[in-house]
Amino acid sequence: MAFSVNINGQDYLLDVPADTPLLWAIRDNLKLTGTKFGCGLAQCGSCTVHLAGQPIRSCVTPVSAVVGQQITTIEGIESQAATLIQTAWEKLEVPQCGYCQSGQVMAASALIATNNSPTDADIDAAMSGNICRCATYVRIRQAIKDAASELKEGV
Repeated sequence: MAFSVNINGQDYLLDVPADTPLLWAIRDNLKLTGTKFGCGLAQCGSCTVHLAGQPIRSCVTPVSAVVGQQITTIEGIESQAATLIQTAWEKLEVPQCGYCQSGQVMAASALIATNNSPTDADIDAAMSGNICRCATYVRIRQAIKDAASELKEGV
């Protein structure tokens, strides 16, 4: 069956089974490989994309569930919040191995897009389930705070 999806502002017709995880349609059919496969169980966050601006786990979301909705991957994220998050990530040298980073950036940018003064509890809640095997959590938290502060100041 063919499904019409909008990814990164572009419409695609995907001829895949209805239960195909969005992750595999993005990676295998569209060749957008920034979204990573981690666990396949929505537990690690490596596959995080935005559905209408909200982070979701694409490894457990079937293509049939996103028809007619806006999907944004790491390749297509262009918001001010995302730019500030990516700048803070670089400044604080957050990535080590880098594998989880696209999912981390997607979750963090969604957080500060709706909350430019996140508390530690807000950050913990928003980033829950985004695992960093290199354990750069202290830098991740600081990068989120720095980016949120910049967003709040209107930079």
